[in-house]
Amino acid sequence: MRLKSMKQIYLLLLAFITTAVVWLGGLTGSTPAQMAPSDPLPSWNDGATKQAIVEFVSRVTTTDSPDFVPVEDRIATFDNDGTLWAEQPVVQGMFVLARLKEMAAADPSLNQRQPFQAALTGDVEYFKQAGEEAIMELLAATHANMTQEQFEQEVRSFFETGVHPTLGVPYTQVTYKPMVELLEYLRANEFQTWICSGGGIDFMRVISQQFYGIPPQQVIGSSIKTEFIEQDGKATIWRLPELGRNNDKTGKPVGIDLHIGKRPVFAAGNERSGGDIAMLTYSQGRPGASFQLLINHDDAQREFAYQESDNASLNAAQTNGWNVVSIKNDWKQVF
Repeated sequence: MRLKSMKQIYLLLLAFITTAVVWLGGLTGSTPAQMAPSDPLPSWNDGATKQAIVEFVSRVTTTDSPDFVPVEDRIATFDNDGTLWAEQPVVQGMFVLARLKEMAAADPSLNQRQPFQAALTGDVEYFKQAGEEAIMELLAATHANMTQEQFEQEVRSFFETGVHPTLGVPYTQVTYKPMVELLEYLRANEFQTWICSGGGIDFMRVISQQFYGIPPQQVIGSSIKTEFIEQDGKATIWRLPELGRNNDKTGKPVGIDLHIGKRPVFAAGNERSGGDIAMLTYSQGRPGASFQLLINHDDAQREFAYQESDNASLNAAQTNGWNVVSIKNDWKQVF
């Protein structure tokens, strides 16, 4: 297998895998084109954040407004993990563990081989010491050396049966209802809604339409390398055990430019690892009106409460005047 020493990619993958392993160990104006409802965001509490969203959409869609944005420029980008669905643990990390369990059931010797043993038993310390090579071996085993169609079927199977380890509901039910409403509200006002995440692009594309109404061609994410081959007389895309590009942190504006070619008018992310600061800063740098939304995970009762050790995202929001969502105070309903 080929390894690529890219520190940012390694850190991203380490976060995915170790987060899941920790949880495993713990368990073992003008009228828009479409009429919006009287309350377009019913799962949001009335307050400053909801009001700011509605006022912004009105300003940029009203023809005679100084902040009017043409339809072709109404681009909205959303992070996925922790912004559109719960990220404790990271869902793609749980997919890796589910695949490893299936593989170990078929080949019990994996239970005695590293790094599979460490992943299956929740040994986080092993990964901290083993480093990049161990993470890459797990990703190669669960994401590569198969056709694109085979990988997509593995993802579909995971979502057909997978249950969140602490919320106790299928992963299909851990999307944030207020954010799905926001996506629908923006589309009703002729915004293009895109996902721009550090997660795997091919993983998210399988469920983006079903979960969020976002077509797969409007998903931007991290990716592994692929090649076009002929297999059993058929042309197909083959997934290689080598990472291509990292779409986290400063990789997000690069991904947006690559896939869209325009700065987003509306950008939404969350605080956890500083992963969305660059995307929101990029959005704010466009000429004319823009809106930046940052979700603060402060509701331990209905979701999870966690902050960054350096408070970087919330500090950036305060410095730049971004709109901060308090899950505890701004959302009537979370899921």
